[in-house]
Amino acid sequence: MFTQHRSRNMVEAAFTTLSLIYHVTVNNLRKGQRNAVVGLIMTVVQAVSMILGFYLLFAIMGVRHAPIRGDYIVYIMSGIFMFMAHSQTIGAVVLAGNPSNQMMKHGPMNTAVMISAAALASLYKQTFSAVVVLSSYHYLIQPIQIDKPLACYAMLVLAWFSGCCIGLIFLALRPWWPQAAQVLTQFYQRINMVFSGKMFVANVMPSAVLQMFSWNPLFHLIDQTRGFAFINYSPRNSSLDYPLYATLTLLMIGLMAEYTTRKAVSISWAAGR
Repeated sequence: MFTQHRSRNMVEAAFTTLSLIYHVTVNNLRKGQRNAVVGLIMTVVQAVSMILGFYLLFAIMGVRHAPIRGDYIVYIMSGIFMFMAHSQTIGAVVLAGNPSNQMMKHGPMNTAVMISAAALASLYKQTFSAVVVLSSYHYLIQPIQIDKPLACYAMLVLAWFSGCCIGLIFLALRPWWPQAAQVLTQFYQRINMVFSGKMFVANVMPSAVLQMFSWNPLFHLIDQTRGFAFINYSPRNSSLDYPLYATLTLLMIGLMAEYTTRKAVSISWAAGR
């Protein structure tokens, strides 16, 4: 009865791990609210609030038309959805895989399961939010036409995955220096409010200003998303290769850092010093 089940082969081990990830993902979706539906609705409300906030901000600044020929609200959404998928995934991953978490006391659990579940829960919420907001705008306000919707979603997934990799680095830093890791995580999320480029169009930015944004993979992803969303826009000052290679590099750094931290951390972390 109390004997821990051990997988007999690789296939059984893979199914056991996937089952764990699924159940922890469902738990992550439910734990923020008493009802999972309420949690999803709150994600949609947050996205709508950001869209309305930027719409009012642009209206106050006197910008009432999209710099790209097309729907003004779709232009705002293309930046908001990418930013939220990236930023919220960082926060979810950073808080997920602490090696001294109480959940780690259960035999089948490990940090990889916790991190994967937190990331997948974030992707599910952001996908649901984007589909609901776009569908509501299309059917309730005015029809919209997105040139390449699958390519746009691929950019959303890449923005989510880059957020996973950056969150993994901050997660590995937390046990060594908790306060600094929290400050750096919040600082990165805040500067992305500006340097993600969701308020600007890369094609019309001066070269001197462009250099301030081009380091950020999210800036390239947002600009490429607008190239896929609007048939009249062709990104010239951003690329798809840079965020892809930068994300893979961050993934390797994050995996090595998390492995090193996991081998060193323990519940009696401070007692051995």
